[in-house]
Amino acid sequence: MRVLNQTQGKNFTIYHGDSVEVLQGMPENSIHLSITSIPFASLYTYSNSDRDMGNSRTYEQFADQYMFLGREWFRIMMPGRNVCIHCMNLPTSKERDGYIGIKDFRGDVIRWMQSFGFIYHSEVCIWKNPVTAMQRTKALGLLHKQIKKDSCMSRMGIPDYVVTFRKPGNNQERVEHTNESYPVDHWQHVASPIWDEYASPTWWDINQSATLNRKAAKEEKDERHICPLQLPVIERCIELWSNHGDIVFDPFDGIGSTGYQAILMGRKHVGVELKESYYNLAVENLKSAEIEFEQHEPEEMGLFAEMAP
Repeated sequence: MRVLNQTQGKNFTIYHGDSVEVLQGMPENSIHLSITSIPFASLYTYSNSDRDMGNSRTYEQFADQYMFLGREWFRIMMPGRNVCIHCMNLPTSKERDGYIGIKDFRGDVIRWMQSFGFIYHSEVCIWKNPVTAMQRTKALGLLHKQIKKDSCMSRMGIPDYVVTFRKPGNNQERVEHTNESYPVDHWQHVASPIWDEYASPTWWDINQSATLNRKAAKEEKDERHICPLQLPVIERCIELWSNHGDIVFDPFDGIGSTGYQAILMGRKHVGVELKESYYNLAVENLKSAEIEFEQHEPEEMGLFAEMAP
């Protein structure tokens, strides 16, 4: 296993390295829950490393690289436990793809995960403001002037998804709730009365800016863009699909958003991040989460069992 560096806290271990190689050294059936925002093929440039999946020359090359990750991902998950993948369908461009449209990235992720043996368990659509997307991307299909010019080229905004997969087998450590601890309206917010139950297929109330600070993770040679997953999204997945003390894994740890939220909720975290500046910032964020957790939780969670072989 080729690891450039690793940092271990009381309740986390994060590796600086290639996630495919790190997963090969992790024990099978050892992870309770996995939550991640995978690279969106070549839509964004996350780093200048040849090992970065986001630097694949073609969509097909990205799919080939994803196969190596997925097989190991399936192996390390506990039977009956879930993998939550944040993704979106990808806008195409005439220059890169030869046409203006949308690529079914979400559907491909589902098909790839099924090919490894995962069960397609569920998904939730996360609403995004199309005006914000239009201002950021200047996408032709979202511009109001396009409606006046030729509305056949106009389209709706592209939402985010959290697609969840389950490894077949019996869950030996059930995640149980009670009517008192988890009522039907547990996630209801006054500001968003549309959201009234955990089983809603659409989350309307996610604040897109509810993310960890990311400014320090940018490097001179990289495109100025990073998409950290919103903390409320991570929180809901952890709350619904894990127990106190469970290990929550993220193979694309970024600035540590998954681990940060997991630690605050009394879970343990294993993460892998390839880009050094993101890794360093993730270490800081995970350490901060441990300090914050200890200030609000007097009972120590216990030492973290190292995941390295």
